[in-house]
Amino acid sequence: MQTILLAAGQGTRMRPLTDHRAKPMLPVVDKPLAAHTATTAVNAGASPLIIVVGYESEAVREYFGDEYAGVPVDYAVQSEQRGTADAVRAAEPHLDDGPFAVLNGDALYDEASLTQLFENAPAVGSYRVDDPTQYGVLYTDDDDTRVTGVIEKPADPPSNLINTGAYVFPAAAQAWLEVGESERGELELTDVLERACTETTVSAVPFERWVDVGRPWELLEANEWKLEEIDRSLDGEVHEDANIRGNIVVEEGATVDAGVVIEGPAVIQEGATVGPNAYVRGHTLIARDATVGHSVEVKNSIFMQGSTVGHLSYVGDSILGRDVNFGASTTVANLRHDDEPVRLQVKGEATSTGRRKFGVVCGDNVKTGIQTSLNAGVKLASGVRTTPGEVVLEEKLD
Repeated sequence: MQTILLAAGQGTRMRPLTDHRAKPMLPVVDKPLAAHTATTAVNAGASPLIIVVGYESEAVREYFGDEYAGVPVDYAVQSEQRGTADAVRAAEPHLDDGPFAVLNGDALYDEASLTQLFENAPAVGSYRVDDPTQYGVLYTDDDDTRVTGVIEKPADPPSNLINTGAYVFPAAAQAWLEVGESERGELELTDVLERACTETTVSAVPFERWVDVGRPWELLEANEWKLEEIDRSLDGEVHEDANIRGNIVVEEGATVDAGVVIEGPAVIQEGATVGPNAYVRGHTLIARDATVGHSVEVKNSIFMQGSTVGHLSYVGDSILGRDVNFGASTTVANLRHDDEPVRLQVKGEATSTGRRKFGVVCGDNVKTGIQTSLNAGVKLASGVRTTPGEVVLEEKLD
């Protein structure tokens, strides 16, 4: 199945993590987000891959090359991000005259469901959610097997069955990509789906598992999913006095010092150091050359490449960009006292994460002074500095 992978967008809702990288290239355990999607697609029968690039495209090209997971890779350029239909139109010259799949490069799909999608073309992936108002909601027949239409982010949803952004279109759909602007001023692939529903029978394929990674807490969710799939492997240097519990990966070139306790699942990548006397637990990624120092506790977090929390600090349910440095005794709060879900600023609007526990999001090169306190739901823009003893209660942009 020839498959278009959309990876051109800037990911503005993910900022500051996407200030210097494309959202599909954000780390999810052992590879970028889009690489998990591509791997799943290839395992489900995708070939070739046509990757649509735009923002920070060189990193995408460098990672995937001309061949990925044994299948050829072509690239299409969407120079201006005008919507998903425009992105697919950019890829259209690379398509032959057969059916084609379209997947979002910033979403995770389970392999069995994607295989079913490819086998039931024309088709769209469907998924049930608690709050469908934030998604495209599918109109279906009585038994939810045939799609008859879609409505974007309705105030009064017809159901809780949503569009996962995974499609297989008939070959004729290549002629349907010239669509008008939506109310959001974009060229939407859902308009092509609407046309397909009138021209042919479109199957609704229920997805067993799916994560749309559009906002920072969803990157945590993606890592939680993929960390559950790792097997224990201790190839790095692990001190005899370290206590390693459960499925832990310590890559060759990583160091776990004396007195460290790690409770899996967790991954410690090449060049990273943990300890002495540190505590790492619960779905944590410590990326290449990152440091978890003396008497630091880390829980359910992502440390991107080169980030350092040197000593006497707590980091929970948080995401640290590249080359972040937390001064001694920096403390992250990850729980509201009223037990309501933590809220995070997304494009200037306080947005519920849906998570009872959520800490902070730091862009690249953030540095905190000693004894800094960071409130739950704080976002620190790339390059931000705090002063010793500073208490940060809300988003800090400079």
